[in-house]
Amino acid sequence: MLDFIYYPVSFILWVWHKVFGFVFGEDNAIAWVLGIVFLTFTVRGLLFKPFVNQVRSMRKMQDFAPEVKRIQKKYANDRQRQAMELQRLQREHGVNPFGSCLPILLQIPVFIGLNWVLRNFRPGAESNYFFDADDVASYVDAQIFGINLGDAINHLGLAGGGGDSGWNWDVAPLAVPLMIVAGIATHLTARHSVARQNPASATPQTAVMNRLTLYVFPAGVVVFGAFFPIGLLIYWLANNVWTLGQQRFVYKKIDKEEEAKRQAAKEKRDSLAPKPGQKPQVGQKPKPGQKPAQKSAPKQQNQSHNTKNGKSPKGSGSSVRGGAWAKNGGNRPANQGKKTQGRKRR
Repeated sequence: MLDFIYYPVSFILWVWHKVFGFVFGEDNAIAWVLGIVFLTFTVRGLLFKPFVNQVRSMRKMQDFAPEVKRIQKKYANDRQRQAMELQRLQREHGVNPFGSCLPILLQIPVFIGLNWVLRNFRPGAESNYFFDADDVASYVDAQIFGINLGDAINHLGLAGGGGDSGWNWDVAPLAVPLMIVAGIATHLTARHSVARQNPASATPQTAVMNRLTLYVFPAGVVVFGAFFPIGLLIYWLANNVWTLGQQRFVYKKIDKEEEAKRQAAKEKRDSLAPKPGQKPQVGQKPKPGQKPAQKSAPKQQNQSHNTKNGKSPKGSGSSVRGGAWAKNGGNRPANQGKKTQGRKRR
């Protein structure tokens, strides 16, 4: 039913085994180990772009985490309205909540497929998907420190080519160190990711997930690693080493991008701000400690103000008289005529 997973996984492993088998020999265990390691790197390389999108999505979610808390508190008794508001907030910020889970979900089929393919390297098998009988015999006979790649501490009737389940303690000298190192790598990967979280976005659910990823998952690798074949432990170790290096590279790159954006915004603000000693333009806010520019009153407003106070502006006497005579039909005022007659009599 899952051949659509098993065939691609076996094909990638087959290609890398042929590549390193050309260098070290196809029956050499190193060719198989490097084949498994570079199968891991190939899958993770294909998932690099989704991983970058995952990191960006998680950072955006941390930026508007206070708004999420506000919505959760406001609609604590209305789960449906709370979900609608959270979806609206995610759309506004361009965040896909499933984007952060995509790289992990895509790795699960690869893990299942590789586990099945490695367990099907059994003595006497004529084929194993892309591998023929000679390839199967090469893997079965490949050993590291005298331990077969298909062996596990507890083989459950599948690993190690045996039909009986039980404990195989001869595998422990190689399997236990691999389990411990894989668990430490899982812890360091989770620790590096948790250290990048924004404290303002912390919630009770986040704290629980952090404890799971920091301690429970690494412990699970150590405990359940006893049931994994050696080849699958090598895959798990290589996967966590890749993840740790990829996180450091991507986080550093995103930090540089954000720093460049902040620097560009700062330079833009500085270019728009007035130079020292320069008066800010009208409508522009002065810098702290700088006196605002005083607006000069319009001349027309001053003239109207003087007219109201009984003062006529310079050069306007004739115009005022002319305006008064015009109102009287062009005749001089009566009082002025009487004063003239009185002067003649005298």
